[in-house]
Amino acid sequence: MRVDKFLWCVRYYKTRNIATQACKKGAVKINGDAVKPAREVFPGDDLQIRKNQVNYELKVLEIPPNRVGAKLVDLYRIDTTPREAFENQELLKFSKDYYRKKGTGRPTKKDRRDLEGFTDEHADES
Repeated sequence: MRVDKFLWCVRYYKTRNIATQACKKGAVKINGDAVKPAREVFPGDDLQIRKNQVNYELKVLEIPPNRVGAKLVDLYRIDTTPREAFENQELLKFSKDYYRKKGTGRPTKKDRRDLEGFTDEHADES
């Protein structure tokens, strides 16, 4: 089975087209080698997938006949992704919530308080 079809069948990508694009960008590797979408996948292969800033690692157990339900995915692959990869994603999510790009949108209440000391009208009160 093609690698893009396999990743779609085991629900790592929503469509085959998205899986194909990920292969073309080099986000999918089999046994450490970047692959094209048409590369065949065999039981026993180790796949590395870079998706949403997480490096997923999985081992192919069996080739599914077609797209399978979410409950049956574990019959066809073993997810060996280290827990640290998901923890790093959580930390990244928190840091993105706190910081925003400078100059985008209105200042927040905290930003306005920080700016009060620099304006002339509030400098006299201090």
